[in-house]
Amino acid sequence: MRYLILSTFLAAPAFADPSVSEDVKASQTGGTWRFDVTVRHPDTGWDHYADGWRVLDMNGTELGMRVLHHPHENEQPFTRSLSGVAVPNGVTQVQIQARCSVDGWNTETTLVTLN
Repeated sequence: MRYLILSTFLAAPAFADPSVSEDVKASQTGGTWRFDVTVRHPDTGWDHYADGWRVLDMNGTELGMRVLHHPHENEQPFTRSLSGVAVPNGVTQVQIQARCSVDGWNTETTLVTLN
């Protein structure tokens, strides 16, 4: 019986490690914004990897999304950019939310103040 319990324990999935946005740089060019977002996630290959991040206003409305098309298991953390994000006039803060292919959107976001 101990063997069965141990093997069941070892076969159980690991606790989820969400994709996390560790650093964000935002810059305005004309009427749109560019976001350079550094993401960390324990990518294991095509079956489980950070597959995107998005810019949200403070009400949770998506303003832009960057899709990540492949795993970055040998490049952690990594930075990718998204240009042309239209942020409504008067908005001074946005949120960045990262996603992975297995666990979906991280429930935590990174707050960014727009200068």
